[in-house]
This record gives sequence, structure tokens and C-alpha cells, in this order.
Amino acid sequence: MGVGLSKRLVSDELWSLAAPLLPSFASRPQGGGTAPVDERAVFTAVVYVLASGCAWRHLPETFGVSPATAHRRFSAWTRDGLWRRLHRVVSDDPGVRGEVDWTAVIVDAASVRVEKGRH
Repeated sequence: MGVGLSKRLVSDELWSLAAPLLPSFASRPQGGGTAPVDERAVFTAVVYVLASGCAWRHLPETFGVSPATAHRRFSAWTRDGLWRRLHRVVSDDPGVRGEVDWTAVIVDAASVRVEKGRH
């Protein structure tokens, strides 16, 4: 993937806020499985899908991440509350001081369930 697109989707500033919030990769104790993938590449692929509306299965190969891996991580991060935590962190002081490019902030409405009976 071109560095330009990657940096536009996930700037160094956004990555520095998001990276510490990501759950750490734990290899399976029995071994095997797939090798860990670059977390920034996965995060960027997820941001691409959320920002573009692209179907997971159509994720371009240039991201270096399989659609299944990107979707699996998105689901795990959603269950873990990553998007809410990231929104809080991005909304804190750096944004108030104008240090965050708000066009890089993505909140996927589908990741937050509506309470029953509320619209």
C-alpha cells in the first residue's frame, strides 16, 4: 500500500493515540496458528473499511492484511471497547488545542448498539 494513503488514513498522531489502547497479541500456548501481523497495518485496513464503506471481503490486498484478519480484529476491538476509548482519548486535550486532525477520527455507528426501545 502506498505510504501516502496509509498516512492519510492513520496519521502518526492518530496511531500514537490508538496503539496503546489496542489489546496485546497473545500467542497460543500450544503453538501453531498464524504469525502475528503488523498492528498498524491491521488498524489502517479497518479504518479504510470503516471510512470507505467497502465490504470486508473487498479489502485491497495492498494493505497486507487478509479481510478475515481485519474483520476478526475489528470485532475483537469492538467487543473490547476500543472505539469508545479511542474517541475519549482523541476528544481530550489534543483535540481542544487543535493538535488532532478531526478528519482522521472515525466512529462507526454500527459498533455501538442502541438500547432496546431507544432510537
